[in-house]
Amino acid sequence: MSSQKPNIIFILTDQQRADTIGAWGNSHMVTPAMDSLVSGGHSFRNCHCPGATCTPSRAAIFTGMYPHNTGVYSFNEWGHQRTWVNDMADAGYWCVNMGKMHFQPRDVSGGFHERVIVENPTSVGTWGGNGDDDWGKYLSFHGKTRPNFRHKTDPDWISKYQGVPWEWEEHLHSDAFTANSACSWISQREPDADPFFMELGFPGPHEPWDAPQEYVDLYDRSVLPGPIDFPNDLKTCPPQHEAIRQFHANADHESRIDMPNAKLEDVMRIRQHYYAKISFVDRQIQKVLDTLETSGHLQNSIVILSSDHGDMLGDHGSVYKWLMYDSITRVPLVIKDFRKSAPATQTSDDLVSLMDIGPTVLGLAGAPVPTRLEGKSLEPYLDGEPVAPRESVYCEDNYMVMKRTCSEKIVHYIGASYGEYYRLDEDPNELRNLWDEPAWQARRKELQIELLDWLATSVYHNYGYKTGIDAKDGSYGIRWPGNDSGIHGANYKPRRADVEL
Repeated sequence: MSSQKPNIIFILTDQQRADTIGAWGNSHMVTPAMDSLVSGGHSFRNCHCPGATCTPSRAAIFTGMYPHNTGVYSFNEWGHQRTWVNDMADAGYWCVNMGKMHFQPRDVSGGFHERVIVENPTSVGTWGGNGDDDWGKYLSFHGKTRPNFRHKTDPDWISKYQGVPWEWEEHLHSDAFTANSACSWISQREPDADPFFMELGFPGPHEPWDAPQEYVDLYDRSVLPGPIDFPNDLKTCPPQHEAIRQFHANADHESRIDMPNAKLEDVMRIRQHYYAKISFVDRQIQKVLDTLETSGHLQNSIVILSSDHGDMLGDHGSVYKWLMYDSITRVPLVIKDFRKSAPATQTSDDLVSLMDIGPTVLGLAGAPVPTRLEGKSLEPYLDGEPVAPRESVYCEDNYMVMKRTCSEKIVHYIGASYGEYYRLDEDPNELRNLWDEPAWQARRKELQIELLDWLATSVYHNYGYKTGIDAKDGSYGIRWPGNDSGIHGANYKPRRADVEL
């Protein structure tokens, strides 16, 4: 293995469920590039996101702090916050973003030296930025206009359920543009240059599900897995479930989708086009992997594949995100170190979080991990060392906070008497909400207290970041009991063994 610092490529798709990689036992999926990363890589089969929508999850992933510490629960600004990309740059890495980051404001550096900015296909081109993004400008160079407002111009938009095959040349697609931009940059980078970190952010498979028709044709609806618990009138669910469904059914934007009146054939159309878009993104990933190899960079690179959150795809009668079902919170995570010759394929079913990405990337880069980062490095898994697995993972969004263990899940709705509690060991599909069941009241309240303790600990853990105390060395003056003075010295950096976050 080379002693040179590795290039690190973090491939982050948008809205990709965990059950969409062929090599993970999903025989209906056509994902040869992702499968190649699984082969010889380390698959984390039980990884969960920290936010149930794009912006909160991405803000948490890249700042290393949960929404209650960043203040980003929805489409809030977070571009002013320090990211661990800043720390990678400080460690001597050239940092590049190709594609979607979802910064707000859109055009901030976020610690990157270079950015090619691509937002959602149906973003009107501003998103807090100056004019259209780089993909929108590329379209204009080719005489095209960003495909917005089709819900107003296409009389059949609702009946298509977001399945709208791409009709222009493939290179004009936002996912292809993202991959082509990355390939161009990699091709011009000398193999012996300083190591680089690249965030490769694909807009897909976020809706609209607009892969070219040839990718749609890869999937036969009759053999695709159907939705869990469909149809569902949501009468036994917290009222927010129906409110979200009605919001999208009546929305005045391109994500409008009529799930309250959807039939099974509509959901299967959704799934066919969603899987097609994943296969299209997979093809773009392969182009980037091929370019890394031909340019001489791959043999000194580590590739990480994940997604910011999943998609309901009709499960429980819903679509998109915003809720805390595993369909949304559980995401792919694969790490492959191409510096290793003939590496063994490894798999872990331990609970891990996308909060662990920052500490892992910094550790692989040989850079210090600031105490504000609330995850823990996955390097011991990659090195085959014994690991004390997480007992729980957490996710937040708007009015909800989730705590999930291997056997239980609780979703606390802020300010409400209702909520969700599932026994995942007996009910893995989350069909029976036990929140109000008398036999489970005591255990549910125990979990609520544990959730409160986690929140309080996490808030306290990062009070120094918010006030700027001791920011120069990254320790932020955190006070923990356990020594004579009751406060650790300025150089103390608490480990996850000291406090599990």
